[in-house]
Amino acid sequence: MKGFIKREDDFGQRNQHLVGLTDEQLKDRFWELVEQIVDPLLDLANKNTSPAIERSVLLRMGFSSLEAQPLVNGAIDRGLINHGVGHVIYRIAKEKNLDIRTAGLELLEGKHWDDAALIFKGGK
Repeated sequence: MKGFIKREDDFGQRNQHLVGLTDEQLKDRFWELVEQIVDPLLDLANKNTSPAIERSVLLRMGFSSLEAQPLVNGAIDRGLINHGVGHVIYRIAKEKNLDIRTAGLELLEGKHWDDAALIFKGGK
């Protein structure tokens, strides 16, 4: 056919390291390779977050989208987002003996951010 490039089949060469392996060994090799691909992704997910994820968490905690956005921005501004905004709110609630909602609303009013920074950065 005109316009098509013929691809040289090199599968016979590329699969030499697999020749002679049993089905069980091939299965083990497959899962080993899957782990090599997935482990870095899991590591990134465990060590990182995003504003969208944090807003989603806050929505599930009962905050409105209009409340979630400034809470996330407050955490970003103070370098606390990687601790999780929901976690920040929880720790303030625990520290100040408040319920979660009240703690979040007080953070929206500008209260307790210094305490949150001390808790997470100062190891309180």
